Amino acid sequence: MRTSTRWTVVVMAVVVALGVALWRQLDSDETAGPPRQAQAREHRDADTAEALAEPRARAALAPCPADGQGEGPPKLVGITVECAGDGSEVDVARALAGRAVVLNLWAYWCAPCAEELPAMAEYQRRVGPAATVVTVHQDENETAALLRLAELGVHLPTLQDGRRLIAAALQVPNVMPATVVLRRDGSVSKILPRSFASADEIAAAVDAEIGVPR
Repeated sequence: MRTSTRWTVVVMAVVVALGVALWRQLDSDETAGPPRQAQAREHRDADTAEALAEPRARAALAPCPADGQGEGPPKLVGITVECAGDGSEVDVARALAGRAVVLNLWAYWCAPCAEELPAMAEYQRRVGPAATVVTVHQDENETAALLRLAELGVHLPTLQDGRRLIAAALQVPNVMPATVVLRRDGSVSKILPRSFASADEIAAAVDAEIGVPR
């Protein structure tokens, strides 16, 4: 083979290699993740204060916890979400500080969640001030959440967390429903990625973890 021919082959091979590398880089950029506007949001644009007023009235949710004593669960420091009941801003760590808390993570479209929520409400009624049950709605459709709670007759305080910041901070498995038990000192006692059929089941799994007398 002549020298000129050899160089032609080498140059063509280099050009092809560069083309393949460029194609792979472009393909990687396109599939690395969704565009910024497609990321999860706290709630939909349609869920304005005016649009949520009637669903909030129907749901009649209990107020979200106010600032407790201390700094709260360390893993939740810096996380701020919306209180679904009235639209106020909640500093999650400070709100839960000094409380024994049962966090119930759910979404309006989750059938097992709908079956479990009334049991959570009954558990709160039984346990009284010994523990605080707070539900965390993990979908941006806040209107649907309020209507589902109204339909179920569940009036527990609810945090609207369409971005799932709380679950991410607590390293909760990506399943729903899931329950996180927090001790009064803010430490995580248990993460329960399962559903409960009754208040009795919840009590059996939770009471000993937070010192509720049986």
